[in-house]
Amino acid sequence: MSQAEHKAHAPVSVRCFILTVSDTRTEATDTSGRAIAALLTAAGHIVSGRAIVKDDAMLVRDTVRRQLASVDVQAIITTGGTGITSRDSTYEAISALLEKRLDGFGELFRMLSFEQIGAAAMMSRACAGIAAGHIVVSLPGSEAAVRLAMERLLIPELGHLIQQASK
Repeated sequence: MSQAEHKAHAPVSVRCFILTVSDTRTEATDTSGRAIAALLTAAGHIVSGRAIVKDDAMLVRDTVRRQLASVDVQAIITTGGTGITSRDSTYEAISALLEKRLDGFGELFRMLSFEQIGAAAMMSRACAGIAAGHIVVSLPGSEAAVRLAMERLLIPELGHLIQQASK
């Protein structure tokens, strides 16, 4: 089956949970989480929930595990905690849960980021994969980075990703 045929059989609406990982963000200041929600909704997807947790690997992992058990969630998108500082723990938390990795996601994201911010793109540990039949994506905390990933990578392929992950 061609890529176009796969996409033709993909769901047009995906139920997504958004998790913001930050020691400082609140509902009022979570511009990245809001951007993800707005972009998903504009593309016809459903935001089934949102949360903000501190940058702590156990909190991130526990929150994601709860969403993996939910029938109301097909994809989990996190924002924040993907850098290289001592507090950044999202990569470790998500990576430990992934059964299959989508290495191309991180590679493509860093390539696109390089075009915008140069060599600093190498410090992003954005990643994606499959856990318990769900798509799990970890994005940086920057709103610009979130918009780049959503508009250029996730929104165009989200239904297709879900269709393939559910086989």
